[in-house]
Amino acid sequence: MEISVIVLIISFVILLALNVPIALAIGISTILTMLFTIAPGPAITTVAQQMATGINSFALLAIPFFILSGYIMGRGGIARRLIDFAKVIVGVFPGGLAYVNIVACMFFGAISGSAAAATSAIGGFMIPSMNKEGYDKNFNTALTVTASTTGLLIPPSNILIIYSLASGGVSIAALFIAGYIPGLIVGLGLMVVAAITAIIKKYPKGERYPISYAIKKLFDAIPSLLLIVIVIGGIIAGMFTATEASAVAVVYSLVLAFIYREIKTRDIPGILLKSVETTAIVMLLIGTSKAMSWILSYENIPQNISASLIGMTDSVIVVLLIINILLLIVGTFMDMTPAVLIFTPIFLPVVMELGIAPLHFGIIMVLNLCIGLCTPPVGSVLFLGCGIGETTIAKLVKPLIPFYIAMIVTLMLVTYIPELSTWLPEFFGY
Repeated sequence: MEISVIVLIISFVILLALNVPIALAIGISTILTMLFTIAPGPAITTVAQQMATGINSFALLAIPFFILSGYIMGRGGIARRLIDFAKVIVGVFPGGLAYVNIVACMFFGAISGSAAAATSAIGGFMIPSMNKEGYDKNFNTALTVTASTTGLLIPPSNILIIYSLASGGVSIAALFIAGYIPGLIVGLGLMVVAAITAIIKKYPKGERYPISYAIKKLFDAIPSLLLIVIVIGGIIAGMFTATEASAVAVVYSLVLAFIYREIKTRDIPGILLKSVETTAIVMLLIGTSKAMSWILSYENIPQNISASLIGMTDSVIVVLLIINILLLIVGTFMDMTPAVLIFTPIFLPVVMELGIAPLHFGIIMVLNLCIGLCTPPVGSVLFLGCGIGETTIAKLVKPLIPFYIAMIVTLMLVTYIPELSTWLPEFFGY
């Protein structure tokens, strides 16, 4: 193994162990590696150039807009309306509030494009409500953190935009459409676990509402749900690109928030500031990850790994299983954005040589890393859920296991049945 590769791995692991922010850990380890590869002056210049070119992409303009629309949605009273609607459609079953939580997280995650936003907005209301009804606090938290990740598969999704960049141009629109079926299957898998738990622990049924109330809550939720229809429908119809759709999402969510009277003019500066902070973090991650991807490519690491995997076996089933295991491990200690940017150039050539479509592999990768978001030790959504649920990671491990199993079963289905990811895009002509 080259000395530069050893430096990259060791420095990165040490920085992560010291709790250095992931973007800084990636950037520092990349600079240290380049110092062993090229002269100090060119090394710093190369890192700066790669960071600048890494974020110089028209497609990435969608990210700050979707982040902004997500913050507006979180403050605009939309979460409460989606929860009320979910109560009407699934709340009457045994353990009804668990289904409400899952459906509301799927709706809100899809609208906001953020697992963290779904955990905060839905979990902040549903976890205390479920606690009052006698549900186990740790079960409620585990349910919320896993359900909130479905919004990263169901569009609009920033991580799918980043995969499009890392893969060299897979259609964002096709990726958006491809995420629907896998995202819904994950949600159904979580519901199966919730149903079994509700029966075993005899959780109560929800309230049965009259038809008039149900219709009212449906109409209350329709304007929020229309955002998905407008964004995805507009892209499919060719009315605007994914980047333009993100700006449409901001305008629509802002108008909706003012109509609901949940946001006032004085709230806008604070929302913009939070959006800028989040965007800056994401862009720094993208920039440093692209620099690391460059040094990996310079050292021929993707080519060497590809040759090793294909030399090990020519079985598509075995190679995909190995990649899944590696990505599940990566997801436990690395955030989604750098993981996609670093490992897509490494694994994509391998699967393409074996006949796997880049579109299909993108959904496999994102679903893998969704599991990592709610897995210790670095799962960001897991930490957020613990704070909202007022519990600890140690107490969540046991109730999380059945949900992990459901998500991994879904991952295997999506991995080995390509049509679950490719059929819908093909139907719409992608």
